[in-house]
Parts: sequence; C-alpha cells; structure tokens
Amino acid sequence: MATKQRKAADAKVDKNKIYSLKEASTLVKDLNCTKFDSSVDLHIRLGVDPKKADQAIRGSVTLPHGTGKTKRVLVLCTPDKEAAAKEAGADFVGLDEFIQKIEAGWTDVDVIVATPSVMPKIGKLGKILGPRNLMPNPKTGTVTNDVAAAVNEVKGGKITFKVDKAGIIHASIGRVSFASDKIEQNSLELINAIIKLKPATAKGVYLRGLSMASTMSPGIAIDTKSVQN
Repeated sequence: MATKQRKAADAKVDKNKIYSLKEASTLVKDLNCTKFDSSVDLHIRLGVDPKKADQAIRGSVTLPHGTGKTKRVLVLCTPDKEAAAKEAGADFVGLDEFIQKIEAGWTDVDVIVATPSVMPKIGKLGKILGPRNLMPNPKTGTVTNDVAAAVNEVKGGKITFKVDKAGIIHASIGRVSFASDKIEQNSLELINAIIKLKPATAKGVYLRGLSMASTMSPGIAIDTKSVQN
C-alpha cells in the first residue's frame, strides 16, 4: 500500500510526459518521500548487447559537484604504499588481513583501490566483490600504483558505472538537497561520459531511455534529445 507521501509524489509526475533534464532536475526535489536526504539516481538504457565484450560499457567519471556522500575507501597494497594511502584519506589500508575479512563476508566499503602487484592475491575475491561492483579494475582507475591520486578522486566525487545484463546503467549522481542546476550538471557529466564510450559495433539508437528518481520516489522519464548536443 502506497503511503500518503508516495501517492502525493506520484500525482506530481505526469506519466504521459517526457521531461527535459532541466525540468526533471527541478521536479525530483519535490518528490522526496523520505525523511532523509535521498540519493538522486539516473537510470540509462543503452542500445548495446552487454554479452559482447566490446559493448559491456564501464568507466568512471568525476562529478563536478560530488555525490553528496562520503565514500569509504579500502586500499589493498604492499606496505611501501600504505602511508600514501592513509595520507590521502583512505578509510582502510592493508592487504592480507582485509583479504581474510572479505573472504569471511566483510564488504563494508564503497570503493576498493588496489596496486597491480597485489591483484593476483585479490583475484580469488571476484565471486564476493564482482556482484557488489567492488572489484578493482584498471578501466575505472581503481588498479593503480598511484593510490593517493585514486583515493583523492573517489573522495572528490569520482563514481564508476557499468552496464547491467539488461543494458541499463544505474548511478547515483547527487542528493535531493542539491540545487537543481547541480543535479543537472552532474547528470550531464555522467551522460556525456557514457556517450563518449559508445562502441563502434553498437547498432541503432545508443541512448534509448533515461529516467531520474530519488530513493523510494517515482521515476521521471527524460527526453534523451534534451541531453544530446
């Protein structure tokens, strides 16, 4: 049964209308059904076949206004890199003890950064980290010898994204407390990063659908033409 707040929010969205990104960025602030500062998420449907390696879109982008959330970062590295990681603000730094913790089911972090030399040790964690989108990957800048730069980027609003089996990218781009222009600018930054990754082999329309929603609120359909120059 929908709550009164959810019903009121549903009533504000015209289901027959496709909104511009600017309109959606303003409307999403009026639809908040929660008592907390909800996350604002974009859902982007792409015309790709994720089963094909060259169409499995993934990457990272630094949002100009950050995500509004402080991300917890674990750096898995050799002892010589630990001081740099800690100085850059990593929440957890180490190697074997954290591999054991993860094997035991601990995944209480948002991002894991690793140096290339320790990746062979981390490979066995793929079954645990993969489904949670936590596995370090060179494509997203989380496998690197410059651990300090990677930590700074994550803390400064860098997000990673990847297309799911249904061909959709889901990403959090801010909070409902953000000004509408910041929601719009963060959204555009992500969408442009995804457009740049369009594979040459993708046939037909690449940006097929776009919607925005905050936590537990109705989705707002966005006109894909309003985000393409």
